Parts: sequence; C-alpha cells; structure tokens
Amino acid sequence: MSTSFSSAHRLYVKSLYRRMLKNELDWVVRRDVWRGRAMMVRAEFERNRDVTEPRALAQILEKAEACLASKLHPDPYIPPSMPGGTKWERNIPPTIAPIYDHTAAVHH
Repeated sequence: MSTSFSSAHRLYVKSLYRRMLKNELDWVVRRDVWRGRAMMVRAEFERNRDVTEPRALAQILEKAEACLASKLHPDPYIPPSMPGGTKWERNIPPTIAPIYDHTAAVHH
C-alpha cells in the first residue's frame, strides 16, 4: 500500500499516538484499565486512517492535539532514573579526573 504522505507526517502521527497513550497511562496506573483506554485511542486513529484529503487531515490532527492538550496530566509520571525523576543523578559515580592536592599547592 503506497501513500502520498511523507515520512515526516508518519513520524508526527506516531508521535501524537504515543503521546496520547503516555498521557492515558499518566491518568490510569492499572494496566488492565489502561488497556481499554489504549484500545479506544487506537480505534480513533484507525477510524481516521483512510483520510487522504490534506485539509480534512489537518483538522483531524488539530482536533487531536487540542484534545490532548486539554487532557494533559498536571503531574505526569517520570521514570525514576530519567531527568526529573526521583533518582536522577543520585549516587553519581565519582569523576576519574586527578584529585587536586591542596597541601602541595603553592599559595600566593
């Protein structure tokens, strides 16, 4: 199946889909409940899969972005070891640079 959409468009739609799934996971911790919501998100994307008119597609994507923006979680989940997580930069390994000898340094 060949489509006339660019790879940038496909990447954008994939990014939007993943952001919507991630946002749903921020709201629902239990995976069994989240799975139902993920299937609803997937059904919405599948419903608009065959839209090829650029203006209609732009309206659909704009509506999806607005819906995502209105439903964003105020305190999204951040994995502990990622930047902003609770364990980020905790117990950083020491640098391998030479240790500065303060007693041997000549002070002016």
